[in-house]
Amino acid sequence: MIRPPARPAPAGAVYFSLLGPLTAVRDGRPLPLGPRKQRLVLATLLARPNTPVPVDVLTDAVWPDDPPRTARKNLQVYVSAARALLGSTGDDGRDRVVHGCGGYRLTIDEGELDTLRFRSLARAGRAAGERGDLRTAARLLREALDLWEGPPLNDLRDSTGVAEEAERLEARCLTVYEDWAETEIELGRAAVAVDGLRDLVERHPLRERLRVAWMNSLHQSGRQAEALAVYDDYRQLLARELGLEPSPAMAALYRAMLGRGRTARPAAAGREAAHGTALPAAPRDFTGRREELRELLALLGSPDERVVVVSGPAGSGKSALALRAAHLLGDGFPDGRFHVQVRREDGSDRTPAEVLGELGRLCGVGVPGGSGVPAESTVSAASAVTAASAATAQAVVPAGPEGGPAAVSQGAADAWQRWLSLHRALFVLDDVPDEAFVRGLLPRSGPSSVVLTVRGQLAGLAPVHRIALGALADGEALELLAKLIGPGRLRTDPAAALRIVRACGALPLAVGVGGMRLAVLRHLPLAEYADRLGDPSAALDELVAGDISVRLRMASGWQDLSADDRRALGRLAGPAQEGGFTLAGAMEALGCGERAAIRTVESLIGAGAVTSPAGEVTAHAALYEVPRLLCLYAREREEGRFSPG
Repeated sequence: MIRPPARPAPAGAVYFSLLGPLTAVRDGRPLPLGPRKQRLVLATLLARPNTPVPVDVLTDAVWPDDPPRTARKNLQVYVSAARALLGSTGDDGRDRVVHGCGGYRLTIDEGELDTLRFRSLARAGRAAGERGDLRTAARLLREALDLWEGPPLNDLRDSTGVAEEAERLEARCLTVYEDWAETEIELGRAAVAVDGLRDLVERHPLRERLRVAWMNSLHQSGRQAEALAVYDDYRQLLARELGLEPSPAMAALYRAMLGRGRTARPAAAGREAAHGTALPAAPRDFTGRREELRELLALLGSPDERVVVVSGPAGSGKSALALRAAHLLGDGFPDGRFHVQVRREDGSDRTPAEVLGELGRLCGVGVPGGSGVPAESTVSAASAVTAASAATAQAVVPAGPEGGPAAVSQGAADAWQRWLSLHRALFVLDDVPDEAFVRGLLPRSGPSSVVLTVRGQLAGLAPVHRIALGALADGEALELLAKLIGPGRLRTDPAAALRIVRACGALPLAVGVGGMRLAVLRHLPLAEYADRLGDPSAALDELVAGDISVRLRMASGWQDLSADDRRALGRLAGPAQEGGFTLAGAMEALGCGERAAIRTVESLIGAGAVTSPAGEVTAHAALYEVPRLLCLYAREREEGRFSPG
């Protein structure tokens, strides 16, 4: 049976369901969805609502092995059928399905799609739980689960692409079920969850958090022998299938249950134990980036986005944005939020094995291996599964010469992917050098998410969502400067303050360094400092505050470029300083033909050194730009004026 949406759609609107077989109803009547290939296209678009779906993804969903020559034309026919089903325009008059450079985007509201309603209810339920309102949390989470009709898209899973989308949806449903069950246990109503947990454990026997919740629910219901048997069965299964033991926390729960009556734990203590966090302090002077932050939070809250790439030139605030989002998303990732710096302090790259080893250690923070749990408490399921991570990852990362990590073994990679498939955690991998470095670290399945910060584009990673950071808007840059020098001082000469932030290229790093310098040099008039920064030969010398140097940050980005890109950027820096350059200007500066110039400019775009227009425009009409401070640094290198200070 298809349940109507909890928030009714307007009369005549279509309501789609993915949390079971793909279905659609209008005014309570089922709608025919056409032949199988048409339904595959519709399911793929609906699985990524309000997000561009690349044509290649749609093609792979319909023809995974050998697409015909007419594949794109056939897709257009199937998309047209989806438009007809939805209605060509929404309430706001905009097209419901549009095609752009990112692919096809289907616009749909919460009241028209069960997965959107599910996500909204789950978020509200978790928020209520964090406030300590467990009854409201249980009710909202149950409402979300009532939308779950069975394995998502179970009628289309013979398509590999749709099966991957369905697995993501099912992982999200399982996590919400675990949230609901744990909440009911904390309320002392464990009996309502017992049967459902048993059925889910039978379908997902290796999911430890489900097992822990089932043990707790049986124990609290007075069925101690059955609770202990759940642990014994799981221990034997792990040993037989994976050669592993249950996590230390789950083993401690088992010992605590032996010979003891029903116990309960205060809700707050359990929820605090469920969150492992290893993040640097939130950036105190984070300013602006409101749209980008809103987009990043929405993506990380979506069950459809595992990997988000935040790109931008050196000093654009990529790390600050990623960390700000991570600090705001505590309730969305009960198995932890973790930050790993991919490069060493000297700018050299770490090895993937080193990073994987650190990830393994971080995931076990706060869970001592083999330690017991107070006898009068019930162990948090999330803390139980988190406890296994350190032992798993550390055990499989082999030691290299002199105790250092060797290359990541296949066993290490497989164990890491098993952990990711069973947990909902957030990872920020900061300052990634290239695609090859992170491919083995990214989740292939499960509900965990990763944010990658990178100067280039990581064009070889797909499918990922990308957020590109450029300069701050004038108002945002002035807001940041005012935080550092005080709004009163900024108001003494707002025109000079505007010149300062523009001379800094409106990059957060440079504006921050300039503000810190002015905060120390209280006697220095803003107009005089603006004049210094306006001098191309002196600007980088002025952007130093203590041990923080903008020039050194530019140098680090410069070293990431290939030798050919460095030579080209040095030659393009001159015309770029004059307000940007066209393809004709690039041909003249580089002394080459059109095709060679296009390849060079696009290589610099991929490396994050050149920016291009956001909209579609021909190569001849485009105006390309280089961040001002990178231009100044490139001119220094070209003219031999470089100094490392």
